[in-house]
Amino acid sequence: MAESSRLPPTRLPRFGTDGVRGVANVDLTPDVAIALARASAAVLGGDQNDSVVIGRDTRQSGPMLEAALVAGFTASGINVELLGVVPTPAVAFASVEANCSGVMISASHNPFADNGIKLFAPGGAKLGNDTEGMIQAAMHELLTGAAAPDASHGASLGSVESRGDSDAWVQRVVSSVDSLALANFSLVLDCANGSATSLGPEIFRRLGAKVSVIGASPDGVNINLDVGSTSPSALQAEVQAVGADAGLAFDGDADRLIAVDHTGAIVDGDHILAILAKDWKASGRLHQNTVVVTVMSNFGFGLAMEAAGISVVETNVGDRYVLEALKRGAAGRHFSLGGEQSGHVICRDLATTGDGVLAGVQLLDAVRRSGGPLHALASSAMTTYPQILRNVRLKHQDPNVADSLADVVGEAETELGDQGRVLVRPSGTEPLVRIMVEHRDAETADRVCSRLVEVAAQRVGL
Repeated sequence: MAESSRLPPTRLPRFGTDGVRGVANVDLTPDVAIALARASAAVLGGDQNDSVVIGRDTRQSGPMLEAALVAGFTASGINVELLGVVPTPAVAFASVEANCSGVMISASHNPFADNGIKLFAPGGAKLGNDTEGMIQAAMHELLTGAAAPDASHGASLGSVESRGDSDAWVQRVVSSVDSLALANFSLVLDCANGSATSLGPEIFRRLGAKVSVIGASPDGVNINLDVGSTSPSALQAEVQAVGADAGLAFDGDADRLIAVDHTGAIVDGDHILAILAKDWKASGRLHQNTVVVTVMSNFGFGLAMEAAGISVVETNVGDRYVLEALKRGAAGRHFSLGGEQSGHVICRDLATTGDGVLAGVQLLDAVRRSGGPLHALASSAMTTYPQILRNVRLKHQDPNVADSLADVVGEAETELGDQGRVLVRPSGTEPLVRIMVEHRDAETADRVCSRLVEVAAQRVGL
């Protein structure tokens, strides 16, 4: 590898909870993308996996990274099929269909200057830690010049084909409910100027909904800018302005969903999961009567599930951990529903990864069958407890920082009793400790959290 492409150890890209991310052309350069493609080909490729599907969102840097990935894969003898601008779940579905690896170029809900590369194993599953570790090690060897890439040539070079449509995924989502299930349903979609801009509205219109759209004018730099699931105020205003029955907001790659009812109130991932869990239990679709969530789910969610006779499995933060728990399941059968408060909703019988569009279809179908508005269904699904979340900056990153606060956390838990909880966890990416307190009384939650923050700042804070 040329000397100019070598990176010092401190700048070597690393896998996070959702692939490799960074500022495009600073952290995530074409050289990095080529090395990642060649490393992936070496680890995942073989006689039974000699092709890959690639999709991207609407970021300006997407075509640059796509071209670099194509160069890396084809130089390694891997055939490439380009899907163009599509949601992440469409890439995962294409990986299932072709039983090949998949790559999505997206930084999800991050600002446009960032980008990312996430990988799917053949069959549409996210990679395990061991596989990611092998790919990362191979990528680092290529970037530092410690290893030279295998050189395919002549007829052994990979080919490139542009498919440019994802109708099979669209049909999969549409067919997950009855034909025209959303007829006469008035809906506003916020596509975050991202990858759902074209396919999202098409799906809901095929189901009979009357659809108006915002956040559907991507220009390469406006993805997630004041729109989408992380900025739902525009959707709230539009739903009320046009008198819609509901609104759905996706993020840049459409793997997460936040809903808005007709009053403009937000229906977050916890409420969506609570609605679906109860609905699926009633219809026998909720395997083992269990739902999988992360430790960040609201305290009120657990109480609502307990009252409904539904078991809750908790995981670490990150949809990959939810996916792992769904796959493990219990009694020899996987669980069928899981997700995060942030809006990742995974319908495991219908998809191998989080799918915001599919989750939106399932949610509105449950609303239709309930006979009432989303507002009533969300209100009855669970009661959200006041949640206070604060960060304390640490002297250095410490995965065991919670141990230093165990005594004061124990005192706080005693004070809150069975009407609240405390969660103290280190950030996985920054030198921070995150302190969350929930209680039925907001003032109590705020007071307890403030005390924990003060102690944490004294003991371990910067």
